Amino acid sequence: MPVLPILAEDPRFILINKPAGLSFHTEADCPGVLAVLRAQTGLSDLHAVHRLDQLTSGLLLFARGPEAAAQFGALFAERRISKHYLALSDRSPKKKQGLISGDMQKGRNGSWRLLPSRQDPATTRFYSSGLGNGLRLFLLRPLTGRTHQLRVALKSLGSPILGDSRYAGSPADRAYLHAYTLEFGLGDDIFRFVCPPEQGEHWQTEACRQSVHGFAEPWALARA
Repeated sequence: MPVLPILAEDPRFILINKPAGLSFHTEADCPGVLAVLRAQTGLSDLHAVHRLDQLTSGLLLFARGPEAAAQFGALFAERRISKHYLALSDRSPKKKQGLISGDMQKGRNGSWRLLPSRQDPATTRFYSSGLGNGLRLFLLRPLTGRTHQLRVALKSLGSPILGDSRYAGSPADRAYLHAYTLEFGLGDDIFRFVCPPEQGEHWQTEACRQSVHGFAEPWALARA
């Protein structure tokens, strides 16, 4: 059973850095991330308040107790938790920054696609930076929370996530999608967490590290 890196503990929550490849749900004999964290901490009253796909690494938040879970549930429902993700692609996007917005439709194989209609759109704001060697770093801020939203958004740009085979990404040692930041208020406290990616050879290049550092305060981009 893997040991999960715990980045922050509070009487109301625990924040971890989820490794890529670990499923959220328990499957057959493989415990999911919540089961692993409960076993690791000895805390049985942990509650999931959001999820990450199996291929995604990074910041994942768990509430401690039902009261905290209800508070976080309200924050997510009211879109008062801000999140940023990082992704890599080896294909040039149709545009280098802006908004990606459209209704999402599920196909028969479980994949989703972005439609040109906007009746109930999934919306993502993004910025990007070229890394050389054909790679581009994307900073993504989902303004809605839909299944596979970021993966579908980048595919619609013509830049599927490196390693994301479901959405036509090029083969790689992992799918390069990482939950990078979380910002929220709880009571009188304001929390901001930043977790640079580490797992994966392409995150380790000097060009990538420098570009990630350039996105060290993504909240400032929203104010620019």
